Amino acid sequence: MAGKQDKEAAKLAKKEKRAASKARRGQIFEAFKMQRKEDKALIPWMVGSILVITGVVFGIGFIFDVHWVVLPLGILLGALAAVIIFGRRVQKTVYSKADGQPGAAAWALENMRGRWKVTPTVAATTQLDAVHRVLGGPGVVLVAEGAPHRVKSLLAQEKKRVSRLIGETPIYNVIIGNEDQQVPLKKLQGYLMKLPRNLKPAQVDALEAKLAALGNRGAAMPKGPMPAGAKMRNVQRTIRRR
Repeated sequence: MAGKQDKEAAKLAKKEKRAASKARRGQIFEAFKMQRKEDKALIPWMVGSILVITGVVFGIGFIFDVHWVVLPLGILLGALAAVIIFGRRVQKTVYSKADGQPGAAAWALENMRGRWKVTPTVAATTQLDAVHRVLGGPGVVLVAEGAPHRVKSLLAQEKKRVSRLIGETPIYNVIIGNEDQQVPLKKLQGYLMKLPRNLKPAQVDALEAKLAALGNRGAAMPKGPMPAGAKMRNVQRTIRRR
């Protein structure tokens, strides 16, 4: 009886795995169709990467008289480069559409990889300006989005609230935008990754427990900058896993 149940469970798991794989392929194909409509250079870049890399590998193989042996490797490497180009151009399109929309910074933060603890909208206004709190190796990072003249006061208030609980732990302020002393949305993740690492993981966990009591205040923010962005975000994750 137990053996029969195990076989059925294995069969069900295999079926679910095939369904998930089919769904991922469908997401990638839909993203490709969407990107191709908006990005006329996508196909030339992808085809060019395959041809160039295959040609280079074939040429190196020709020098050593193993060109037919390494040809499949060249095609494989070229296809991999094409997939990477596709993923990056999709990401660029997503960020360009999200830039300037309410909730875009929170969306970008929640899609960061690594040991980052994001609390969106710890402070906000009715005009949808917001401050998001990020905990990680650098310490506390307060990320503001909205009108600069309003978010500066929001940042100052939130920094004062946080500093009462965390003592000398570093606090960094970031304002999203394209002006001087602002960080563009598309560069936000890279900016945070370059900050100095001041805390160990255990210290970050302890810091999160302290700040949990603060809660959030202000108006609610959208969960993402746009419905299409959420769909393409799933595609980006799929591409990274492949």
